[in-house]
Formats: sequence, C-alpha cells, structure tokens
Amino acid sequence: MRIAISGSTGLVGSSLAAALQAEHGQVTRLVRKDPAACDVLWDPQATAFDAAPLAGCEAVVHLAGENIASGRWNTAKKSQIRQSRVQSTQVLARALANAEKKPRVFVSASAIGYYGDTGETLLREQSPAGDDFLAEVCQAWEAATQPARDAGIRVVNLRIGVVLSKTGGALAKMLTPFRLGLGGRVGNGRQYWSWIALPDLVGVIRHALTCDALEGPVNTVAPAPVTNAEFTRILGRVLGRPTLFPLPAFMARAMLGEMADALLLSSTRVSAEKLQQSEYRFEYPELESALRGVIG
Repeated sequence: MRIAISGSTGLVGSSLAAALQAEHGQVTRLVRKDPAACDVLWDPQATAFDAAPLAGCEAVVHLAGENIASGRWNTAKKSQIRQSRVQSTQVLARALANAEKKPRVFVSASAIGYYGDTGETLLREQSPAGDDFLAEVCQAWEAATQPARDAGIRVVNLRIGVVLSKTGGALAKMLTPFRLGLGGRVGNGRQYWSWIALPDLVGVIRHALTCDALEGPVNTVAPAPVTNAEFTRILGRVLGRPTLFPLPAFMARAMLGEMADALLLSSTRVSAEKLQQSEYRFEYPELESALRGVIG
C-alpha cells in the first residue's frame, strides 16, 4: 500500500511516517519545501492542488495544521489556526475528489475541541458540537472533507485528544516543572482530560487505513479519561515527585489568555466506544501505563 501524508514533520506525522515506511516501504510526503525524490511539493495555503502525483496512493493521511499552543491567541493567530486546517483540507479533499484515480481512504485529523467545555458529560461522536473558537474550527475542519466523501472516498475524521509524548505536546511541557517538584493541578482540577499515547495514535491511524467499517468522526482517545487532578497525581507518582503547586485558573488565564480556557480549563470527557467496537486494541488503555511507556 502506498500512502501519502501531510504534516509528516510534526510530532504525529514523523512517527506515523516511520511506522508506515517500516511496514509498507512506500510513503509519499506532502512537503512545502525541499522535497526528496519520493516527496510531493504542495502549498497548503494555495487555492488548488494537482493530485496527479498521488495517483498511485491508496490512502491519504492529512495531519497538517498550525500548532495551537505555540503562541498566545490573538486575531492573527486564530486566523492562522483556522486557515491552516480548513483551507488545506478543502484544497486536498477537492483535489482527491477530482483525481482520475482516487484513493480508497482519506484520514483527516480533527480534535476533541469539537465538543467544547461539557463538564462530566460522556461524549460520543453523535454528541452536539460546542460553540467556542476551537469547536467552530473543528466543525469547519471536518466539513472541509465533504468533497472527498461525495466522490465515494471513505473519509475518517479523527477527533484527537491530548497526545502524550515526551518529545512534544502538552506532556513534554509539563515534564520539567513536575520533575522539579513544581507541578500541580490546573484550576480546581475537576476538568476532564481525554488523552491518547502517541504509539496508540499512530496505531489508530494505521487501523483506520485498513478498517473499512470505520468512517466519519472517530473519537481518538484512550478509553479512560481522567480529571486534571487525577492526571496530576498519576504523573507525580510516575516521576516520583510531589505535586503541591497548583496553577490557579486566574493565573492560567493571565499567562495564556483564551488559550487557557480552551486547552487547560475546559472539561471534555470523551468515549472511545466506536474505536473499540471497530476492534482496535489499545497498547496503553490506562494513564499510568501510558505515562510510564512514553516517558520511558
């Protein structure tokens, strides 16, 4: 199987590309500059894309998008976040839909931000969308895949939770203060964090490429969401450090602005039932084993 990947240099894309290369030996990366022999040059901000170079690809995985945690959210940053996801997905979906030889499956990233802040409610794929900025972005992001679906391509929208990795994402930023004994809960700690270990995220994507029964939105999280207080306690135990320094909500908002509410203080308790029913088997279904596995 020949597979094309956008966002192949990111945290998830680089791990996925390595795994697929080892398994299939044929991976085509969509890159913005300096293409290697088997790469395809593309501009995710362009208004059109010629999919002819992807004619031999049976599957396309779309992971490209602006890092939402790389800077304080202002009008320009929020525009970049939205445009980098929605426009690039529209362009790619339309190109695949119009291609003479279409891929069998289009796997496109989304996020559990789709649901917004929902407290203790257990969220399934049919649960309603939220009404904040990230929820609006995720709705538009998923809708942008519709041209591929209309063309008969199986489309999977992965609503990805907090990705656990020691080399990037939220956990990587938490490790230093927690190792110094300066970690603690955020806000009141009652907000749910739905997470997935990076090896399982790569595994889910590989599963989605071949599981024909998997289609539409898929909650891509481990089956055991935890509150922030539980996450804090378990991470402290794994590192052998106390967790006595909470970050008050007002301080988080002062430091990060709107991003604090969206990424740290909102509660999103997400079910992995659809994924489990598709017979995906998690390598790390519980948080403590996941943290020990990814931290090493």
